[in-house]
Amino acid sequence: MAPAVKTTSKPSGKGAKTKKLHRNIGIMAHIDAGKTTVTERILFLGQKIHRMGEVHDGAATMDFLEEEQKRGITIQSAATAVDWDGHSINIIDTPGHVDFTAEVERSLRVLDGAVAVFDAVSGVEAQSETVWRQADRYGVPRICFINKMDRTGADFDAAVQSIRDRLNARPVAVQMPVGSEKDFSGMIDLIRMRFYKFDTEGDGRSFEDLEIPAELMEEAQLAHHQMVETAAEFDEELLDLFVEDQEPSQDLVLSALRKGTLAMEISPVLCGSALKHKGVRFLLDAVVQLLPSPADIPAIQGEDPDSGDPITREASDEAPVCLMAFKTTAESTGDLTFVRVYSGVLNAGSKLLNPRTRKTERIGRLVKIHANKRESVDAIGAGDIAAVMGLKFTITGDTLCDPDSPVLLSKIQFPETVISMSVEPEKSGDRDKLSEIIGRMTREDPTFRASTNEATGELVISGMGELHLEVVVNRIRNDHKCGVKTGRPKVAYKQRFSKEKDTEARYIRQSGGRGQFAVVNVRFEPTQGEDAGFEFVDSIKGGNVPREYIPAVSNGIREMFEGGGNSGIPFMNLRATLYDGKAHDVDSSEMAFHGAGVLAFRQAMEHNTTLLEPIMKVEVRVPEDYLGAVVGDLNSRRGEVSDVDAVGDLRVVRALVPIAEMFAYSSALRGATQGRGSFAMELAEYRDVPVSIAEKVLAAP
Repeated sequence: MAPAVKTTSKPSGKGAKTKKLHRNIGIMAHIDAGKTTVTERILFLGQKIHRMGEVHDGAATMDFLEEEQKRGITIQSAATAVDWDGHSINIIDTPGHVDFTAEVERSLRVLDGAVAVFDAVSGVEAQSETVWRQADRYGVPRICFINKMDRTGADFDAAVQSIRDRLNARPVAVQMPVGSEKDFSGMIDLIRMRFYKFDTEGDGRSFEDLEIPAELMEEAQLAHHQMVETAAEFDEELLDLFVEDQEPSQDLVLSALRKGTLAMEISPVLCGSALKHKGVRFLLDAVVQLLPSPADIPAIQGEDPDSGDPITREASDEAPVCLMAFKTTAESTGDLTFVRVYSGVLNAGSKLLNPRTRKTERIGRLVKIHANKRESVDAIGAGDIAAVMGLKFTITGDTLCDPDSPVLLSKIQFPETVISMSVEPEKSGDRDKLSEIIGRMTREDPTFRASTNEATGELVISGMGELHLEVVVNRIRNDHKCGVKTGRPKVAYKQRFSKEKDTEARYIRQSGGRGQFAVVNVRFEPTQGEDAGFEFVDSIKGGNVPREYIPAVSNGIREMFEGGGNSGIPFMNLRATLYDGKAHDVDSSEMAFHGAGVLAFRQAMEHNTTLLEPIMKVEVRVPEDYLGAVVGDLNSRRGEVSDVDAVGDLRVVRALVPIAEMFAYSSALRGATQGRGSFAMELAEYRDVPVSIAEKVLAAP
């Protein structure tokens, strides 16, 4: 028998050649699939830390917020970097709970590749689908890691099939587990055709590199054949060898798998148990060999801030500097802004233009981030990720660029808030302090909103769910030391126009001197689509409304759209077309046409609005004994159960339920299942509220 291989050995060889020894990756998954534990093991193997903390002990390196340590979940994305096989790997550990999906959204916007972690027992879960769709939207290639292979009920083949079925993806196994549950003893590398046997007596860090046992050879050869058959689609040389039934080289197979992965046609699948250290080193090898470097990513597309003409920037140090701010952390000494450099070199002390604000920012201190620790650097090259301290006018999604070569990159899209509550300080003297704290938190979190109810004077905060707002309130109390009282959570309703309506708004005021005169004809139409917001169309012909007054009409209508008219409930999905009007040579003004826009909206919304409520996609996992009670309860909450699946000894119920009926559901589910049920939910769509319920909502104070 071969001697045990030490943890410093590299079983997978040199791997495919890459253009640049650099990787930017994210770790993404459903809550409790093991993302943070995977990251912790990566840090240890990369010698970034010398002692591993565990999530369940509240000691994980990447979960450094007090709320994260107390709850045992990741709340905000955390960045770090490790060196592996001559490559520098920037890693962002993202949250798994849907309430913090914005952290995943902004991380994937700037990453080149991702590792999707799946629980070997549960396979694809609700948030797995969400993060997978987000990665699709931003064109992020992925590899998959089937974690927790040593758990009772672990099933590698079922987990891979769930990726195929629920994500409409094309997983390709590059490893084959040997055993499962308590008998998980190693894996077969289907590229090298070697058996890595773990030290089951120890902690799994050491292993033996062995020949494949005879009893497993036939199954391994079949799996190897299937992998090569898929990889051959991406390389003609490999295809010729496959057709001629000749064995290809390992490097050729790796190169073909890499091409397929970068094209997002396939997702290689590995397996292991991160808690026991099993398989994480092979995952790191796969990151280096199969995921893209910044040089492999197409040149970033932007536009000229003035003309809107398209601009392309190559990931080169010689190009003009261009970067995106993708995360802001508000600190007492100033904001810490995480940035991805897309082109050029970012130097400390340089001055860059923010095309959104048209202001210049001075780059003060540059730092590389490791969780909550920082290391000062003088410069950051193209393709790298770092943080800048002390930016004054830059928020999440902003571009910073060379003032002599301006470019504006596309913004990050964030989901709408679905829940709100009132909040006020326990001491009246803390009102200004609370406003300052909330201002800092809204800069940090684009899905956390705050506004003042003009009718009641209440400060209202809004977020992605109950847990989101609960964490926000706890951070105000504990991190910022400001006592607050909160009201009951409320649904973030919206409105839409029921039907198309034409209006003629006449804003005419005479007060002895110069008057106000504006007449506008506007057609209001409800629009369709998930991202359809407000659209203003200028169809004026012949100059009946002078060009300089048209923006004022648009602004007046937009104010009403966002402010919600008389009820204060924001609108959605509306197109307003200005097609005619009248002006007066003396009495017309921007103020008059702004007022006409407001008046046109008021006329159009009269007896023409429908209340909308957020509908959540809910996934509940329960033992079969409690299935009937759970389904009955969801039905009583105006839920629509779409299907029920079996995953191991659990039943998975999927349903659409209004969020208004889901408050405190976690407590109800715990009571109904004796603590053995779990659930996840995310926003699916907005739907019309039943008339009887809408009347009560609108009548409520």
